[in-house]
Amino acid sequence: MVTTLCSVALLLVVVALLSATGDGVAALDAQAAYLSRLKQELAGPAMARWDFSSATPVDYCRFQGVVCGGSNVTGIDLTSWRLTGRLPPGICAALPALRDLLLAYNEIRGGFPAGLLNCSSLETLNLSFASVSGALPDLSPMRALRALDLSDNLFSGAFPATSIANMTSLEVINFNENPGFDVWRPPEALTRLRRLRVLILSTTSMRGGVPAWLGNMTSLTFLELSGNSLTGRIPASLGRLANLEFLELYYNDLEGAIPDELGNLTRLADVDLSENHLDGAIPDSLCALPRLRVLQLYTNFLAGPIPAVLGNSTQLEILSVYKNQLTGELPADLGRYSDFNVLEVSENQLTGPLPPYACANGKLQYILVLSNLLTGTIPAAYADCLPLLRFRVSSNHLEGDVPPGIFALPHASIVDLSYNHFTGSVPPSIAGAKNLTSLFASANRLSGMLPPEIADVWGLVKIDLSNNLIAGPIPAAMGRLVRLNQLSLQGNRLNGPIPETLADLRSLNVLNLSENALSGQIPEALCALLPNSLDFAGNNLSGPVPPAMIKEGLLESVAGNPGLCVAFRLNLSDTALPLCQKGGEKRGFAGSSWIVGVCCVVCVVAMLALARRWVTRRRELKDGEQDGTSSPGSRGGGLSSYDVTSFHKLNFDQHEIVEALIDKNIVGHGGSGTVYKIELSSGELVAVKKLWVSSSKTKQQRQKQHQHRGHGHGHGYGHGRGYGGGEEDDSRELRTEVETLGSIRHKNIVKLYCCYSGADCNLLVYEYMPNGNLWDAPRGHRRGPGPGVPPPRPPVHHRPPRRQVVQHPARRRLRAQGGRLRHRQGAPGHPRRRRRRRHLVHHHHRRHVRVPGPGVRLLVQGDDQVRRVQLRGGAHGAGHGEEADRAGVRGDEGHRAVGDRQGGGRGGGGGAGQAPRVEPLQGRDGAGAARGRPVHLQHPRPPPHHGRRRPDARRVRPAPRQPLRQRLPRPETQTS
Repeated sequence: MVTTLCSVALLLVVVALLSATGDGVAALDAQAAYLSRLKQELAGPAMARWDFSSATPVDYCRFQGVVCGGSNVTGIDLTSWRLTGRLPPGICAALPALRDLLLAYNEIRGGFPAGLLNCSSLETLNLSFASVSGALPDLSPMRALRALDLSDNLFSGAFPATSIANMTSLEVINFNENPGFDVWRPPEALTRLRRLRVLILSTTSMRGGVPAWLGNMTSLTFLELSGNSLTGRIPASLGRLANLEFLELYYNDLEGAIPDELGNLTRLADVDLSENHLDGAIPDSLCALPRLRVLQLYTNFLAGPIPAVLGNSTQLEILSVYKNQLTGELPADLGRYSDFNVLEVSENQLTGPLPPYACANGKLQYILVLSNLLTGTIPAAYADCLPLLRFRVSSNHLEGDVPPGIFALPHASIVDLSYNHFTGSVPPSIAGAKNLTSLFASANRLSGMLPPEIADVWGLVKIDLSNNLIAGPIPAAMGRLVRLNQLSLQGNRLNGPIPETLADLRSLNVLNLSENALSGQIPEALCALLPNSLDFAGNNLSGPVPPAMIKEGLLESVAGNPGLCVAFRLNLSDTALPLCQKGGEKRGFAGSSWIVGVCCVVCVVAMLALARRWVTRRRELKDGEQDGTSSPGSRGGGLSSYDVTSFHKLNFDQHEIVEALIDKNIVGHGGSGTVYKIELSSGELVAVKKLWVSSSKTKQQRQKQHQHRGHGHGHGYGHGRGYGGGEEDDSRELRTEVETLGSIRHKNIVKLYCCYSGADCNLLVYEYMPNGNLWDAPRGHRRGPGPGVPPPRPPVHHRPPRRQVVQHPARRRLRAQGGRLRHRQGAPGHPRRRRRRRHLVHHHHRRHVRVPGPGVRLLVQGDDQVRRVQLRGGAHGAGHGEEADRAGVRGDEGHRAVGDRQGGGRGGGGGAGQAPRVEPLQGRDGAGAARGRPVHLQHPRPPPHHGRRRPDARRVRPAPRQPLRQRLPRPETQTS
């Protein structure tokens, strides 16, 4: 019997053991399965550390981030694994022994994991910086939770204050930076959390004041309520928090005085009450706390002195009280007995000297005492304070020599000495400041020279040494400071030239060298820095201003340099810069005899080169005159050889016009010059008439050559004026005529854009008439490539379509309009003569007719002198072909140009036939128009004779002298 009972009992034990073993194996399989699902749901490269590919049972307790107690998982720490996904459900059932879950710095989707609410054993939950969004559920089921960190997430809805108050095991609550919560006020029920040590509710939309009942939570060691716009006063009851070590109430709207009761918190180490509206004095009791390490009270309205008791502190590391109204002196022993690290007292009204022992223990990194009333000198011990990162003492009354070591601090990024009374100089030892990025020492009395060693501080970004007494040249080695963004050296005594190496500073935005004694020329290479700020005013610079600076409108930045000039004339009333001498610029060299000898040799070589070039140019000019054309280079078409007179807003420059004066752009020749059709970079077409300015012999040769060519053709631009001679009077006459023509505004007058006046030729720039003249428009005529040269007939399959002929209604309208316009300008009324003058009426691209500008006076090149022809009454606007017609000179069909016409076409001084007889112009006719007053057109007085031409019509007599206002009455219709 006994044996039977023993057997049964043994059997039961074996069955129980087998069952327990089966349950253990099932539990192990469940934990491994959940960890495998977790790897699949939370994706990220870091999850490759968990290897489930082994055929043997997985030892997941050896996985990184997994903590086990025995064979059960008790903790999972995946902090900063950068995983993305959802937390699989059933975590509490699969991991029943889980106590710590740390998923900070990942991206948990789907809101707060609801499965965590069933984890009765969970003690620590950290989902900070996990991008969790949505509303929070009731957290009270997690009664075992001791630390809850949900900071820096995207929660919204109501703050779970009530449910948190029921979690009596909590010791740490951190909801920092969750601004999406609804506005709430902390309930007094939180006082039930007797074990709570850390309460961080900053930036959680909390409103109201600092609760006075917080003084009852005596277990608190860390209290932070910053960034909540709390109002009212700081309650004195906080003085009962005997265990408090950190008090953070910054970025609120608190007001009133700092309570003295805070001096009772003997364990207090960190106090931050900055960015509020606190006033009154800093309590001495607060500054006397034995463990005080950080005191930050900046941006308030505190007044009075900084308590001297701070100088006796053995723990103080950071003192930040800037932007207040503090007065008095800094504690003399500040930093003497502690590892002092930061001194920030800027923007107050402090007086007295700098604390001499601030760096006594060699830990000081920041000295920021800007904008105070400090006096005295910089303590010499500061130069040996090697850990300094920022040294800023600007806007005070400090004086004396700057210790050389201040410029050579090896770790300093900013050294700011501006707006004091410092003396001394920048030492060569500055090369040791390897981390220096900003050097500010403006408005002091520094002297000496800039050391070339400053270029060894390769990390410099800003240099401001303005308004000092620094002399000598600018080191050329500064061109190695490739990171330099600002170089301000104005208001010193620098001399010598501007180094061209500064053009290598491609990052430079501000270059101010004004108010010095710099000499020489402005380097052209510096224009590569434009459109950045350049200022060279108030120096002794000479030579031409670079054209790029003129184009950017920087003439004011070179004012006060009497030796500067401009290479071409500017139509600016606010510039006093003279025109540069064309023969080269005079440079004064003061030096020894070898310099003079070298200069003499250079001058001799230059003279020989110039003589050879002169001979070559004369030969080119002669060849060009024989050909009737010349290249811009041989005619002095450089930018600096022309004076510009503009009458309209120009969208082109001299380069574009001069470079286009080539043979393929020629559309006509005449006795006074050549006409070019030029397409601008903007796509606009202009006509350029190039007028010769040469001797009488050259004119005779050109006229003779033109006669051999036959009747010239051209493009009717200009007014038959063969401006000639190289004398001063002719230049004045040219300017007078051009100013008169440019001042005319009428819808039926060909627009004169500008005039370029040079030593060898003059250029008149007109608008281009693309549709020919009134003779050609109704007939569809097209001009050939040149006089007497018929255009080659292309093959049939390459021929362009025939020009569309204007039909009879439009033809009659154009003829009538042109006839009326010419009649208003004084054309005789004979029908045949009006028919012959239709070539002078140009055809605009909008089917409007236009005529050349009014000829107030006409200059014609004679054999020995320049004579002027006064047009007959009512001849305003007559073209050069009409002048020749009146003189009895007839041409052939070559005068009918397409769109524009030049004076050599029909008796314009170089065509076939007899040259017109002219009388010298007497008196002061046209003086009013010559002054540049606008001339408007109206019906003039008709000529007395309308029949056939009189026998003496070949001799053009001057009209009776009348004032210009009488000869040109007020127009009936004006257009601006």
